[in-house]
Amino acid sequence: MTDTPVLDPIKQRARAMWALGDYDAVATGVIAELGTVLATAAGAAPGVRILDVAAGSGNASLPAAAAGATVVASDLTPELLETGRLRAAEQGLDIRWDEADAEHLPYGDGEFDVAMSCVGVMFAPFHQPVADELVRVVRPGGRIALANWTPEGFIGQLFATLKPYAAAPPSGATPGPRWGDEAHVRSLFGDAVTDLRAERHLLGVTTFADAAGFRDFFARHYGPTIAAYRNVADDPERTAALDRDLLAVAERFGAGTADFAWEYLLVTAERR
Repeated sequence: MTDTPVLDPIKQRARAMWALGDYDAVATGVIAELGTVLATAAGAAPGVRILDVAAGSGNASLPAAAAGATVVASDLTPELLETGRLRAAEQGLDIRWDEADAEHLPYGDGEFDVAMSCVGVMFAPFHQPVADELVRVVRPGGRIALANWTPEGFIGQLFATLKPYAAAPPSGATPGPRWGDEAHVRSLFGDAVTDLRAERHLLGVTTFADAAGFRDFFARHYGPTIAAYRNVADDPERTAALDRDLLAVAERFGAGTADFAWEYLLVTAERR
């Protein structure tokens, strides 16, 4: 167990946002397949030491441990870690759960064979220190594996829709979906890695009967959506506009139909 990190106000706000609602309902009920895809890309197997960064409630940690890997799951939000502990116990999986900041990981240089993150580190406000830490904690020749929503895909466009209603981001922050842009990821890792591969994939989502069902589910369960609604709660007109805009983006991407698919970028690379 690592020491509890001392967080600046920016990280405290981020931690509070992800504790809103029930992100585990999203992780298990909507995007569970993504964790399994990433664990496979990470090379999870017996004897492989994996650090899952911004692990949430463990949607990639759990399948990685089930494949026999030795897994440490780290996240900024203790509520999500506790949910992950309970799920791991139910499945008989031995995972270590640490409260940690992705920009200042409390681990030694080269301590792991793999560092992975499933739509997690992309939401840290400052991208370069996160990329540097992912490289640092992996041994030379070890692997980095990431799944990140793309800017053009549904979740990227969802965040573009939320932006006018959300609190202003920290000064100097980079939008999370930039992690889903191959050129941006290559610029972050630079020559610290070799054999970087980036592939766009689609995650089919059949959870919702229609666009309104998606909107209502995310308004109840997804921290960034809840935070946006809270930010305009004292303005009925803006709240109604947010309702309409979320419905429109979900309809545009085909919510409730077989075409509702969320694009993500799957990245693997080796530490030089």
